[in-house]
Amino acid sequence: MLKTAERPEEKAAETKKAEPRAKAEPRKDNRDGLKAALAPPKITAAVDLGASKVACFIMKPEGVRRGDRTLTTCGVGYVQSRGVRGGAIVNMDEASEAIAKAVERAENVAGVNVQGVTIATAGGALSSSRVQGRVSIGARPIGDNDLVRAIGNALSQIKIPGRRAIHILPVAWSVDGQGGVRDPRAMFGRALGVELLVVSVAETVFNTLGACVERAHLQLDGVVAAPFVSALAALEEDELDLGSVCIDMGGGSTSASVFRGGSLVYVETVPVGGHHVTQDIARGLSTSIVGAERIKTLHGSAIASANEDREMIEAPPRGDDPGAGPVIAPRSLLKGIIAPRVEETLELLRDRLKAAGAPIEPGAGLVLTGGASQLAGVREVAVRVFDRPVRLGRPRRVPHLADAASGPAFTAAAGILHRAAFGPREAVSTKQLSSSKLRREPLDPRANVITKAASWLRDNL
Repeated sequence: MLKTAERPEEKAAETKKAEPRAKAEPRKDNRDGLKAALAPPKITAAVDLGASKVACFIMKPEGVRRGDRTLTTCGVGYVQSRGVRGGAIVNMDEASEAIAKAVERAENVAGVNVQGVTIATAGGALSSSRVQGRVSIGARPIGDNDLVRAIGNALSQIKIPGRRAIHILPVAWSVDGQGGVRDPRAMFGRALGVELLVVSVAETVFNTLGACVERAHLQLDGVVAAPFVSALAALEEDELDLGSVCIDMGGGSTSASVFRGGSLVYVETVPVGGHHVTQDIARGLSTSIVGAERIKTLHGSAIASANEDREMIEAPPRGDDPGAGPVIAPRSLLKGIIAPRVEETLELLRDRLKAAGAPIEPGAGLVLTGGASQLAGVREVAVRVFDRPVRLGRPRRVPHLADAASGPAFTAAAGILHRAAFGPREAVSTKQLSSSKLRREPLDPRANVITKAASWLRDNL
C-alpha cells in the first residue's frame, strides 16, 4: 500500500497549492503565512460518541512518531453516555453534557484546552456509494493537473439529496480502462479515470451532531464513520492490502467497513448493538437495566460452558420493593438469552453485506472491535455466521494507553488520531465536508468539465 505522502491525489493538491498566485495578492499571502507560523501547533481531539460511553482522546503534534508509526496521547477521558440511543442523539442536553464532561476530563489530564473535536459515529444510517470520473489526456505524460481534473469530474457526479458526505476517498485509478493503477503520473494514455467512495450520513443527523457539539461550547472539526476509523486503528497493513472486514460492535449499533487493496470500499450498519442484549436480559430475568448490564459483564456468554445448568446467578429485582428477594436463575438461561440476539445481529449484518454486493475478498478475515465484541463467545459466533477467521481487534501502535482505555471499546477514538496523523488523505478535507461550502450537489451538472474542475479547485485547494 502506498504511504500517505505518496498518494497522487495529495501530491496533486500540494502542487496546485505551490503554484504562484496573482501579483495582486502577495500581501494577503504574507499575512496568512505569518498567521500560520505564529499559530500554536494543532491539537487533535477525538470524541467517540457511542450509546454506552463517550470517550475523548487528545494528541499533541509531538505525539506522532512517523519512524515507527506510533502515537502518544496526552489525555484520555470517558464518561457513561447519555442522550444517545441506537447511534442517534435523542436528548441534546444530556448528549452535549456527556461530550463536555469527557472532553473536560481529557483536558485535565493533558493540561491543554481543546477548541474543536472530531466526532466518530455509527448513526445517521451510514451508507456508501461509488462515483467515477474520467478525463481525456492527449499525447503527453499524465501530470498532477490531470489527477485534479479527474477528481473534480468525479465530484461532479455526487448526488445524495438529504444526506451529507463525511468521507470522499479515492479508491482506484485507471489509464485507458486499465485498472489497478496506484500512481498514474508520468504514464501515457488517452484517458484517465478515478473511482471515489462517498460515505454519507443523513443531513439531519449531521446537523444535530453539530448543534450538540456547539452546546458543549466546542467547534465541530469533522464527523467520521466509526467503522472506518476503528479499522484504521485495529487492522494491520497486510489486512488492509489483502482484504478484511472490520465489524464495530457498539452499544446502539453494529457496523462494518470493508477493505480491499489498501482502500475502504464499503460501509454498512445495522441499528442493533450490545445495549439490546442488555435489554433482553433485563426482560428475561425481570431485573433492572443496571443489574442486567452487571450480569452480562460478569457472567454473560454467547456459547455454552461446562456446568452452566447447575451454576446459578443472582440478579437484583426490578423496582424498589424492600421485601422482594433477588432473582435466581441458572446460567444456561442467561446464555439462552444472549446467544440468539448476538447471532441474529451478525446474521443481519452478513445478509446486508451480501444483498449490497459488498466487494469482500474470498480470503478476507474479520476483525471485531467495539465494547460489545468483548462479550465471551462473540468471536466463536462470528466464525460460525461468517465462516471466516475472526480475531479481536484493539488500538494498535498506541503502546502507552492504560489498560482501562486500551480495549476494543476505544478503537474508534484511537482511529481518529491514526487518521489525522497518517491518513489516508481524502479528495475533500474533513473541514470542507463539515462546512456549508460543499453542497449535496457540489457542482452545476450543466457545466462543462473544465468549469467543474475549476469550481472544485476554488472550494477545496
